[in-house]
Formats: sequence, structure tokens, C-alpha cells
Amino acid sequence: MKRILTGLLGLLSLIYLVNPGFGVFELLPDAIPGIGNVDEGLAAYVLFSVITYFLGKDIGLFTSMKEQEEEKRQLED
Repeated sequence: MKRILTGLLGLLSLIYLVNPGFGVFELLPDAIPGIGNVDEGLAAYVLFSVITYFLGKDIGLFTSMKEQEEEKRQLED
């Protein structure tokens, strides 16, 4: 059930990001200075988190270079 809900959340995020801008699903109007694109950023974050969940490993989007290097060293050992 968790995988289905996570997949649906990812699908909704993708649909929100691909929305051609008709404003049908727009949570925050983009014309608001400073916060107009926060909703798209949040949708992108959710989508990448869902991708990370289904791949079972970190895809390196939200980790520092130091953490990525440590993970590579652990895989090599």
C-alpha cells in the first residue's frame, strides 16, 4: 500500500510540473515575487524523493560531494 501511495504522489508531482501553465492546478501564482515558484520547487523535491525511494538508493540530488565520495569508497571496499 505504501508503494502505491508513493507512486501516486510521484505521479501527481509529475503532472503538476508538466502542467502547461493554465493555472488549473496552480497552488501559488507565479507572479507573486519571492514565493511564486515555491510550489514547483516542492513538487520537484517530492518527485525526486519518490524516484529515490523506488531506486532504493540515493541518486545524489540532495547529498553533498563529501557524502557521495564516502559512499563510493564504501562500495569499493
